[in-house]
Amino acid sequence: MVMADLGKLNVEEPPPIWGSRSVDCFEKLEQIGEGTYGQVYMAKEIKTGEIVALKKIRMDNEREGFPITAIREIKILKKLHHENVIQLKEIVTSPGRDRDDQGKPDNNKYKGGIYMVFDYMDHDLTGLADRPGLRFTVPQIKCYMKQLLTGLHYCHVNQVLHRDIKGSNLLIDNEGNLKLADFGLARSFSHDHAGNLTNRVITLWYRPPELLLGATKYGPAIDMWSVGCIFAELLHAKPILPGKNEHEQLNKIFELCGSPDENIWPGVSKMPWYNNFKPARPLKRRVREFFRHFDRHALELLEKMLVLDPSQRISAKDALDAEYFWTDPLPCDPKSLPTYESSHEFQTKKKRQQQRQNEEAAKRQKLQHPQQQHSRLPPLQHGGQSHAAPHWPAGPNHPNNNALPQVPAGPSHHFYGNGKPRGPPAPNRYPPSGNQSGGYNQNRGGYSSGSYPPQGRGAPYVAGPRRPSGGGAYGVGPPNYTQGGQYGGSGSSGRGQNPMGGNRNQQYGWQQ
Repeated sequence: MVMADLGKLNVEEPPPIWGSRSVDCFEKLEQIGEGTYGQVYMAKEIKTGEIVALKKIRMDNEREGFPITAIREIKILKKLHHENVIQLKEIVTSPGRDRDDQGKPDNNKYKGGIYMVFDYMDHDLTGLADRPGLRFTVPQIKCYMKQLLTGLHYCHVNQVLHRDIKGSNLLIDNEGNLKLADFGLARSFSHDHAGNLTNRVITLWYRPPELLLGATKYGPAIDMWSVGCIFAELLHAKPILPGKNEHEQLNKIFELCGSPDENIWPGVSKMPWYNNFKPARPLKRRVREFFRHFDRHALELLEKMLVLDPSQRISAKDALDAEYFWTDPLPCDPKSLPTYESSHEFQTKKKRQQQRQNEEAAKRQKLQHPQQQHSRLPPLQHGGQSHAAPHWPAGPNHPNNNALPQVPAGPSHHFYGNGKPRGPPAPNRYPPSGNQSGGYNQNRGGYSSGSYPPQGRGAPYVAGPRRPSGGGAYGVGPPNYTQGGQYGGSGSSGRGQNPMGGNRNQQYGWQQ
């Protein structure tokens, strides 16, 4: 038998084995993030020209080899393959000691370097929302929320808890696609798991009450509380629970959602830290009163997410079936969303530092008035067009499609960098009373509530405190163990074809 010549049978080049390629296959274009666990670079694959994100795993502080957080993240991402979850493309290495941007060798005593290669994403949800002059439309918010819930449902079906859902970990590209990212705190779970889990997870402003009260046995409901906080933040145009520490965070939760007792949350009095943090006096639930400017379907969904008892909190699957996503205005097609200049926290932090220096110098010379900070704008209530973003310097593959004259950047937070919370705490603006709503059982599918409030538009957003900064969405910052790191819709109740999801009763192939 005549054998084919060597190499003639290779119809397609096989994908590289993880760890077999050198980082020299990529050209680093610019650093876009930095944190405790490494740096993140925008890079171009030399052979294909594809733009990616390279996250370098910092090894100089490791005494026992490869970081356990990176091992867990890699393991989880290898088994998750979904359009709303960030893709880990491969692992590459550098054979010798890496050098920084100034050409100096790094501090890796083991020599060499290890990089995680991700899809490059242009923005994060918080970074977009904080752009000066930007308004999200109601269909746009529904589009982002539906993608978030779809990706999270996929994770939960595959028995993965994210454990750090927040706006800066939700990446968005210029085609409107949203992806869950930063799985550095994620872990697998099983419903019959008897072991204890740490409660020191999830960034403080998005941490659910059960973790703050010391729970060590929990499930997907912890992620759904974080989703509720993000949902309300988009509708309200600022973070809703900006606590400074665990005690203040619980107080803010109780002021909004009422104080827990055995009637509304069976077993709460037996939680480890209940006696230390229980309120001095009973507090009524005020979600409906405080967010009375939301439309009734948004308020109904939010009520089901911000339930104190995790066993009564709505699941991602049931949230996708909520009336909010199936009434006008419907979620828009992601591809119909406007494009914006890319922006990364690492870069904008430098711009803000330079801006502050310029302002201080100008004030000393009395050449200009103090700069006014921008505020987030409430949503366009009737599906109007979003304002274009101001000019931001783009990456090498991101042309400026919506540039306006440059304006000074105000407070923002993006998905790469690492920083500290800035700004004073927000005053307590909760109304003095409200209606206490019934609980929601995701297994029963039932929901009881009081009458819906009148529809209306909320007060303009006033700039509040900066959000906790921590790791970026590629997971370059420290674990968010403590604080470190618009929009009400309106429309008729008519149904229509959902451009994002087809029939609301369709079954996903990966549902269980």
